[in-house]
Amino acid sequence: MTTIHLKTIINAEIKVVFNTARNLDYHKESFFFTKEKIIAGRSSGLIEEDESVTWQGKHFGFYLIY
Repeated sequence: MTTIHLKTIINAEIKVVFNTARNLDYHKESFFFTKEKIIAGRSSGLIEEDESVTWQGKHFGFYLIY
């Protein structure tokens, strides 16, 4: 099996990167063109430990829930 390793260098404080990764409002903006949306769980703000979110989006012509 082929393995691909990626290394990304981000010029920002780790706290900023971490909070951006868990910011649901940011994710909703970035998914605008794929029309992905939150269908269950927390729907805005910063997701916290033990919280979950269910997304629905269309990929390759199929609606997926993940």
